[in-house]
Amino acid sequence: MIQIHATTVAINGKGLVILGPSGSGKSSVALQLMAVGALLVADDRTDLRLSAGRLIAQAPHPLLGKIEARGVGILQATPSAPVPVTQACDLGHMEEDRLPQLRHQEWLGIRVPLVSGPYRSHLYAALRQLMLGHRLA
Repeated sequence: MIQIHATTVAINGKGLVILGPSGSGKSSVALQLMAVGALLVADDRTDLRLSAGRLIAQAPHPLLGKIEARGVGILQATPSAPVPVTQACDLGHMEEDRLPQLRHQEWLGIRVPLVSGPYRSHLYAALRQLMLGHRLA
């Protein structure tokens, strides 16, 4: 098992890991996704482990069901059970291309599709749609 500095949400039982430096918008994207039906897996730190060849995300026990909202405080949220990771987003890297090449993030030998940031107002909606469907190009 490894622990990474990331916020993770579950959409339809699939995990989206949101990476980025402090203040980059990880919790903001998660809160926006939670407002449209996602469940919180973990905020700020995410534990990753392998199970039956799949990468599984879960919250460290002390953080279960808690998310920070800057300027508001620590909020309680219904936590998701551990979920398989199917997508990652890195708010700390600028995507220059309008239609970027497919990129990946690797943890514990498992490659996960990666979208690069930074935070922008439509990002949560685009990530939700990506998680509900798939990328065409």
